[in-house]
Amino acid sequence: MSFSRFLKTGHIGTLISSFIYSDMSFMVWIMLGPLAVYISLDLELTEAQQYTMVTLPLLAGVLFRIPMGILVDRFAPKQTGMIAQAIVIVVLFFAYISNVDSIAGIYVVGLALGLAGTSMAVALPLSSRWYPDEYQGVVLGIAGAASSGTVFAAAFAPMLAEAYGWRSVFGFAIIPLLVTLVLFYYLARDSHDRPQPQKIGHYWHVLGDVDSWWFMLFYGLTFGGVIALSSVMVLYFHLQYGLEPVTAGYYTAACILAGTALRPVGGWMADRYGGIRSMQHLFAVTAVCMFVVSFSIPYTWLVVILLIVGTASLGMGSGAVFQLVPLRFRKEVGAVTGMVGAAGGLGGFFLAWFMGQSKQLTNDFSLGFFMFSILSVLSLYGIHRVKSRWRTTWGSGALTSARV
Repeated sequence: MSFSRFLKTGHIGTLISSFIYSDMSFMVWIMLGPLAVYISLDLELTEAQQYTMVTLPLLAGVLFRIPMGILVDRFAPKQTGMIAQAIVIVVLFFAYISNVDSIAGIYVVGLALGLAGTSMAVALPLSSRWYPDEYQGVVLGIAGAASSGTVFAAAFAPMLAEAYGWRSVFGFAIIPLLVTLVLFYYLARDSHDRPQPQKIGHYWHVLGDVDSWWFMLFYGLTFGGVIALSSVMVLYFHLQYGLEPVTAGYYTAACILAGTALRPVGGWMADRYGGIRSMQHLFAVTAVCMFVVSFSIPYTWLVVILLIVGTASLGMGSGAVFQLVPLRFRKEVGAVTGMVGAAGGLGGFFLAWFMGQSKQLTNDFSLGFFMFSILSVLSLYGIHRVKSRWRTTWGSGALTSARV
């Protein structure tokens, strides 16, 4: 792939602003996770309430994701994204000025922040429609690397909460969101090459396609795994290894940075070597790393290394998945992006919930990490089942110039 040709193709302003838009959205989407220790101590929450608080925005993101994908297909992605971002800003503003002091209030905030988790349904089709097939992996890798915003939440939310109180973090988060909204307004452009809006019933037809379910499984593990770890890992390091919240936040940021920053590398790998081959290698690495972590190793440094490698594999895997999605579902990319993205959010919710249940029932997170390994093996089996058919039908050289 020629970098100079890539810069001349498509619309670089839209790609950059899409990345920033989703990056900041993801920052606030999982914000309650890094703040969980402080909120729990202040409001005297039970363990069950802690994990409900952390996973609620993930579940809300799932519920909002498919409707957002449909709106993107039927209306301009830019307009839809700006409205969603404005709503999130309003929610944070009221959360900040109301001085929320009950778990019910926190649950309401968590539900509203779920809307921020739908940003991928806007950013991915907005960027994808500007670029040809051979650049889909790297383009969607860049636009989809927005989960790097979770790094900012993990690194800075505990530090700001320590200095100014956890409620003030809601107010601080408004500043970058407002700046992002202005940049998105001026830099992003809707492509003229937009498919005709599909009837609502057509989305159910797409959902009946077995390939959409395989993509949902793969993305539920890759993207969902990174989001789940972003939400739970501060609590994991604090409860499992006795680290202070700020230190736990830094460790979490290091792990999540690997998963988010390398997502474009996964897209590049998929463009160069094929999405199927890339996913096979990345799922294998994830399975091994998470299996070893599940043994509750007493050495924190080793656990951090394994989680960095495992999370990096998940992040790159999510980039590889989205190299294939727009090739398989060309006319329904908005709807399928919403569905696959919803599966990513659902995977994040399920994995975070399962890790919380593991801690509550066994006083250990081992079963949660073991689940990551099991799902990785299941994904490897799925790829083995579909790879021949994909390469000889919609992924054949006669239909696309991309490597599948």
